[in-house]
Amino acid sequence: MVCALAAAICFGTATVLQAVAARAAGDGTGGEAALLLRAVRQWRYIVGLGLDGLGFVFQILALRSIPIYAVGAALASSLAVTAVVAARLLRVRLSGLEWGAVGVVCAGLAMLGLASGPEGDRAGSDALKYAMLATAVGVLLLGLVGGRLSGRWRALLLGLGAGFGFGVVEVSVRLIDTLWPAGLLTNPATYALLVGGGGAFLLLTSALQRGSVTTATAGMVIGETIGPAAIGVVWLGDRTREGLAWLGVLGFTVAVAGALALARFGEAPGAQDEAGPRAPEPVGPARP
Repeated sequence: MVCALAAAICFGTATVLQAVAARAAGDGTGGEAALLLRAVRQWRYIVGLGLDGLGFVFQILALRSIPIYAVGAALASSLAVTAVVAARLLRVRLSGLEWGAVGVVCAGLAMLGLASGPEGDRAGSDALKYAMLATAVGVLLLGLVGGRLSGRWRALLLGLGAGFGFGVVEVSVRLIDTLWPAGLLTNPATYALLVGGGGAFLLLTSALQRGSVTTATAGMVIGETIGPAAIGVVWLGDRTREGLAWLGVLGFTVAVAGALALARFGEAPGAQDEAGPRAPEPVGPARP
């Protein structure tokens, strides 16, 4: 659980740093590619990318030691980290309800930590590996469909697709049982991880750049938590400690609900000027 929380801290902090860098780089001309090129020249963006990489390592370590449902809920809590870091570093004012949501996330994670048992001992079947690869391809197709929509439906569909992609990554990590090149190249889960992760990043970036941050992030939280948690329990043998199943379900529900309440921090607000808080500018997700 410590590794899962460390991943959440890395992802949440990276979001703030990359949002600040993108805001500072957004005054020039050019399209999204030009914005990205200007952003990567700033130290904050580079540090954010480094935190993304470190967070991904912690995520893999967590997925190899605790159930998927606990990791998914912990990663969703990165929104709470983003909110707290934004409040501290960017002097963004959080309302009482938002601070309450942060507390709810922490309470849910505490319950999960108490209830979580070790990771499941079942090996994933070949059928599940191919199902993850098919889901990853489906994420790309969902992106094509969602890209043709507009408004909240576009943001919701792309956000859900991104969540499904990140969920594929979570499950695929558990389905990769060797790091030897021969084993990796012949394992469908390897390709599912690459396609799912890459597709999720593209979909969420598109959703945040041209749609509602709140809607997209809420869709992502739902997509990356519920499905993978169910797969872990039903097919991979994830369980809670003896007699604490109720606490695990309650903790998962509370943590995800708190994250959804903080969905508007899927992208951190930019720094304030003297006139007061400025509205957030979607620039792209701080996720691997």
